[in-house]
Amino acid sequence: MKLRRSGILMHITSLPAEYGIGDFGPKAYQFVDFLSEAKQGYWQILPLNPTDPAYGNSPYHSISAFACNPLLISPDLLVEDGLLNRSEINSLPAFPEEKVDYDHAIGFKYDLLLRAFERFIPDVEFNKFCSFNSSWLDDYALFAAIKAKTGGKSWLEWDLPIRDRHPDILESLQEELRFEIEKEKFFQYVCDRQWRALKKYCNQRMIHIIGDIPIYVDHDSADVWSFSEIFKLDKDKKPYVVAGVPPDYFSSTGQLWGNPLYQWDELKKRDFDWWINRIERNFNLFDMVRIDHFRGLVGYWEVSAAEKTAVNGKWNEAPGWDFFKQLKKRFPSLPVIAEDLGTITPDVREIMHHFELPGMKVLLFAFGDDDPMHPYLPHTYEENYVVYTGTHDNNTIQGWIQNEAGFEEKKRLSRYLGKEFSEKDIHWDLIRLAMVSVAFASILPLQDILGLGAESRMNRPASDKCNWEWKLTSEQQTQIPVDRLAGMTETYGRA
Repeated sequence: MKLRRSGILMHITSLPAEYGIGDFGPKAYQFVDFLSEAKQGYWQILPLNPTDPAYGNSPYHSISAFACNPLLISPDLLVEDGLLNRSEINSLPAFPEEKVDYDHAIGFKYDLLLRAFERFIPDVEFNKFCSFNSSWLDDYALFAAIKAKTGGKSWLEWDLPIRDRHPDILESLQEELRFEIEKEKFFQYVCDRQWRALKKYCNQRMIHIIGDIPIYVDHDSADVWSFSEIFKLDKDKKPYVVAGVPPDYFSSTGQLWGNPLYQWDELKKRDFDWWINRIERNFNLFDMVRIDHFRGLVGYWEVSAAEKTAVNGKWNEAPGWDFFKQLKKRFPSLPVIAEDLGTITPDVREIMHHFELPGMKVLLFAFGDDDPMHPYLPHTYEENYVVYTGTHDNNTIQGWIQNEAGFEEKKRLSRYLGKEFSEKDIHWDLIRLAMVSVAFASILPLQDILGLGAESRMNRPASDKCNWEWKLTSEQQTQIPVDRLAGMTETYGRA
């Protein structure tokens, strides 16, 4: 997995699509063909977990750390399976081509999925899937069914016997909500089958998938409802402290994420069972996984639930050594990328070094300081890193150079490149810096390869507006400079 390669960062939702949102269907296979033609070895995506309009459809907020997002199911592939008729997917709403239309896509696609479920006859493969994944699937399906029955209410608002998971009540609900539970399991089965077929297509072309694990889960999730004892909750099962990060590059007041924090002492007593199951699930779905906010597995920022910002918090230790020793016992090979951006303490570096976990470098961070040994400048890299021009949280290169980079920053960039650069082509200069570095992997957002501006940014941290909506248009797809990318990939030994 650590061969010298290049890859593309683009989430499934950003694929061109006729149904309002990218999916696992024909357009995804066309994208894999492009990756192969362009000599790329990695495709990095964002979390596949179910999204929620209440959280701005962020893939980092979900009702499950294990389930997949049914919105990513391809109606075209359901037609091939005989579960939908072609006529049922031909009458489309007027979806915008340039962005994901979550509101209309949710209504349209769930209507199709319900029709497919009503025609589905459970078979051996379905039963095998349900049995193999029962450790998370049973609780998730019940949680989703109850949530639908209560009109989307948080589990804190459910009747106390349900909130507190009284066995007799749960048994009764299993019978009462049998149809809804089976429907949720069917959605997960189809997600799993379509995704694994796409991943197999990638792997056959020597393209490895890099997935993403958000370190925290949402309070209103099947995970916290089912395993409340491993989270810091009060007697009413509300978080009394929450997750975030102190003031940083992205925000002067820090980022108050609001997720419940882990009871690491309890997890340690259980040999970190929930976390190990979560890692195993992701290793089954992807070839390599990035752990977002990796530092939180060693030390985490704790903020009172009463605070309005993340400024007034404190650092607490997490049993990182014990956790990774346990992981290493279970998985002798750990295909994990540590998201180690920002201020990282020596104890985090020690764990990364000991377990040989690659870290991340982001070129857009390299020119803010007048420091010839700045850790994000390519000549300072070591091989065991993944270099990005930018991530989903950054502006595009064109958006950065036009709207964020100041005079001194541009001057330092020009000096580093050894030439006066053209802003029109600066994205190719930075792509070259990533490619030529010693980092074993260079990952490039597709927006940067196309030279798109700030309007194509995927996420704006600390903002809840217009995020996660960018989608590749059919016209942009024809403009991808495949030969130029392939040539550069070959020139710098990454093909």
